[in-house]
Amino acid sequence: MKISRYLLGFFTCLAVSAQAQNESGIDSTGLPGDNFSLQGALAMFQKASSPEDFEKLLNSQDNNVNNLDLNEDGETDYIRVIDNSDKDVHAFVLQAVISEKESQDIAVIELEKTGDTTAVLQIVGDEDIYGEQVIVEPDGGGDDDGAFLSDLNNTVAHGPYAGQYTRETRVVINVWFWPSVRFVYGPLYRPWVSPWRWRHHPAWWRPWRPLAWRVWHPRCIVHHRPFVVVRTHRVVRAHAIYRPVRMSSVTVRTRHATAVNGYRVTRTKTTVTGPRGRQATKTTTTVRGKGGQVKGRKTTIKRR
Repeated sequence: MKISRYLLGFFTCLAVSAQAQNESGIDSTGLPGDNFSLQGALAMFQKASSPEDFEKLLNSQDNNVNNLDLNEDGETDYIRVIDNSDKDVHAFVLQAVISEKESQDIAVIELEKTGDTTAVLQIVGDEDIYGEQVIVEPDGGGDDDGAFLSDLNNTVAHGPYAGQYTRETRVVINVWFWPSVRFVYGPLYRPWVSPWRWRHHPAWWRPWRPLAWRVWHPRCIVHHRPFVVVRTHRVVRAHAIYRPVRMSSVTVRTRHATAVNGYRVTRTKTTVTGPRGRQATKTTTTVRGKGGQVKGRKTTIKRR
């Protein structure tokens, strides 16, 4: 009897451990986005004194933000930062130079000033890198500087970032007091455009061999806690500025097409008629994992 209880306890622990692994997103998705931490990028932007300093922090190995090798030359890619701005709206593009002729956007930090001493931002991971647009912002439950601005609807993460922090009630963090934000809105600021390009990098930068997932993941996950994955674009004007200038590499899309397409979220809508002749729209959302395997499916019905 005791042996049975011990065995039951042992297998229960294994099951709990496996569930915890899945919920923490510890398994590699197979997408290139596995090797770039959106949360880490925001942590560096919060820490940086300027966009130029931010670019240096992104590309410092010890900060564990970037582990990308999109052109598969055996060395990490340099990530440059380009500020596309219009008055009080900024879209900071984080971009990898793939070759002499190709570049690939990894993510964009979208920043808007909303008052004399208030500003909001989000980082949006590129769909070619993460399978779909992944939006991350400072978490109202974290330790970010600044005040809460407003309440929002609940949000749910899925895809590569499923299982990471979500809140049933969202609050917006005021990022005005981040040093980089204050610098950007200073009177002497001129939009930062990285001068670095293919085979021309700063003297301090030394590429390194990309780390294996089992080594990389424990290092980058430390950035996750103060940030949360959301589903809503709230920095609307900055997002509109970014869309026309987005850059996508044919080489990257082709090389990762199988993995990325396997993670696309497909939605199908059909019209259904009830027993009394009332019509409704049925929407089925399917989330696919590695190899195209269905990870989850949700159906909602909305009456017309």
